[in-house]
Amino acid sequence: MTTPASAIKDEVHALIESHINTFRQPSPLTSSQLHDHHRRAEKIRTLCQELDRMSTRDVVERLERVA
Repeated sequence: MTTPASAIKDEVHALIESHINTFRQPSPLTSSQLHDHHRRAEKIRTLCQELDRMSTRDVVERLERVA
C-alpha cells in the first residue's frame, strides 16, 4: 500500500527525471519545453511544500501523544 507521502515522493522523482532528460538533449530547449520546465519546477515546489506540511503535522501529532 502506498502512503500519501510516498506517492508524492514518487511524483517528485518522476518530475525531476523529466527535468534531467530535457536537459540531456543536445539541442536548445524550445519555448514549449521551457514552459514545461517551469510548470514542472512549480509542481515540484508545491509537492515539496506539501511533504513539509505532512512531516510537521506528523511531528506535532507525535508530540501531542507523548504529552
